[in-house]
Amino acid sequence: MERIRNFEELARINAENAAKLKAKYDGSTGKKAIMLCGGTACVASNALGVEETLKRLIAEKHLEDKVILSTVGCFGLCSQGPFIKVFPDETLYRLVKAEDVEEILEKDIIGGQVVERLLYEDPETKQKIRKQEEIGFYRKQKRVALYGAGTIGLENVEEALGMGAFKGLARALQMERKDVVQEVLDSGLRGRGGAGFPTGRKWMFAMNGDGDKYVVCNGDEGDPGAFMDRSVLEDNPYAVIEGMMIAGYAIGAQNGYFYVRAEYPVAVKRLGIAIKQLEQLGLMGDNILGTNFSFRAHVRLGAGAFVCGEETALLNSIEGKRGMPRPRPPFPAVKGLWGKPTIVNNVETLATVPYVLREGAKEFVKFGTERSKGTKVFALGGKVNNVGLVEVPMGTTLRELIYEIGGGIQHGKKFKAIQTGGPSGGCLTEKDLDAEIDFDNLIARGSMMGSGGAIVMDEDNCMVDVAKFYMEFICDESCGKCSPCRIGTKRMLELLTKITDGKATMDDLHELEELSKTIKANSLCALGQTASNPVTSTLTQFRDEYIAHIVDKKCPAKVCKNLMQYVVVTDKCKKCGLCARQCPVGAITGVVGKEPFVIDQEKCIKCGMCMSSCKFKAIEKV
Repeated sequence: MERIRNFEELARINAENAAKLKAKYDGSTGKKAIMLCGGTACVASNALGVEETLKRLIAEKHLEDKVILSTVGCFGLCSQGPFIKVFPDETLYRLVKAEDVEEILEKDIIGGQVVERLLYEDPETKQKIRKQEEIGFYRKQKRVALYGAGTIGLENVEEALGMGAFKGLARALQMERKDVVQEVLDSGLRGRGGAGFPTGRKWMFAMNGDGDKYVVCNGDEGDPGAFMDRSVLEDNPYAVIEGMMIAGYAIGAQNGYFYVRAEYPVAVKRLGIAIKQLEQLGLMGDNILGTNFSFRAHVRLGAGAFVCGEETALLNSIEGKRGMPRPRPPFPAVKGLWGKPTIVNNVETLATVPYVLREGAKEFVKFGTERSKGTKVFALGGKVNNVGLVEVPMGTTLRELIYEIGGGIQHGKKFKAIQTGGPSGGCLTEKDLDAEIDFDNLIARGSMMGSGGAIVMDEDNCMVDVAKFYMEFICDESCGKCSPCRIGTKRMLELLTKITDGKATMDDLHELEELSKTIKANSLCALGQTASNPVTSTLTQFRDEYIAHIVDKKCPAKVCKNLMQYVVVTDKCKKCGLCARQCPVGAITGVVGKEPFVIDQEKCIKCGMCMSSCKFKAIEKV
């Protein structure tokens, strides 16, 4: 592909590639197009095997003149992958296996018939749905940060340009720097990394600084269950790069750094490929698009610490120092990387910026609430039917997120809570289901937006155990710089362990509450300041569960091993002895065919093998 030297050439190439992309999917090429999901979740379910089979069978059946095969990014509905989408009819097949490929080629590509058994089935109506946009998971979504994911071929810069890549940068380069910052301010875009600080205001602080400046992309996504940033970087790194370059132009920076988790090798690889492609096209380097703006991007691997998601610890890590937070002020926008003005934005924020410049702030503010504009990406996981990556307008309710997009709770269980904001967030319950999702509303209800993790829990979850899980994570990830976090989180974990072991008293619960306040008030960085949130939130919403563990020595959800037992229900026992044969410690005794079996509670290690192996549901937890 030729080097792009000016705005006119970029506009021409955008248009040419848009026409090619349209022809590919509307059938005007005379061929059907097969779009295969290559997102990480689909790859984990053998999408690569599906791709290999597709290529082999297309060659064997001489279908090269009938079909175009593309591997694209994440479709979002991860629990139903791998996906194949066939154009121009837009038929979506899910849970595709390598052995299904031949049937799809024979029936759909050659015969023009739909393979009904591979269509999505609505979890409530059991109706088969053929088109993606008709599935409840997609109906209320709006792709801004995820724009192009699931459409652009992986590592295909031409298709990215066909989807409008670098139109936003082109517009920005024809504006005054201050006007670019004002456009972002007018959009109301707030940082999607968790704090929700106005992006334009942060840029303004750095723009007014002197000397060398830097733009840093925070891709050190560390929340348990979160995969938003990884997907954006894997599926459409061009958008994040464009957002970084727009930010660089706005504040007067010529260098940007991508700080990405080392555990995201695919994202790192595709980011590197995209940077090289853009350098070859002249869209990165010196005198971009014939202007006096020059910019280069660099990739740095994360140090493997959750605390490096905190911006000052991240900057230390880039500089080669230990990833530990710095006292603030001064803030990075004034004194950041190597002591120079630096803006730190997360992946989703930078991926949203091109939309703001390409479509305009007035278009962006059409979505969202009064104080939280635009859309938000969530990694929706836990006990919902539709697990995956979701992007919804701010103002969408939790009920819509869980029941309409998420498809409701698995196995018809009762909804209990949703944890938003990861380890720094909190739990929201049934009374919050009609709350609108935005930065301020979630904080007012005792949780937070965070970077976008959303874990749904049902009646089988013990909320004390949930708090303990997050505290184990926080305690393990504390950098140890300040004693409230280093010592306080350790002590909180010890108290939670006493509670789940049935050894705590009400005095321990009081101490837990006091520690929560102390750590929040005295820790150095946001990790420590929010470390007690899961405990505070679960204590507020589910105090009765804590009381049951302490006073009654019972776990209502029957999760905490030291507070529950496996017992044989005599009336249901068929005296087959299967449970005894499965028990790894010989804790179950009885005579086959003559008497019900009995579990020795002193020997039982609570592994659950007996319960899972019993075909007659004769073993229960009490």
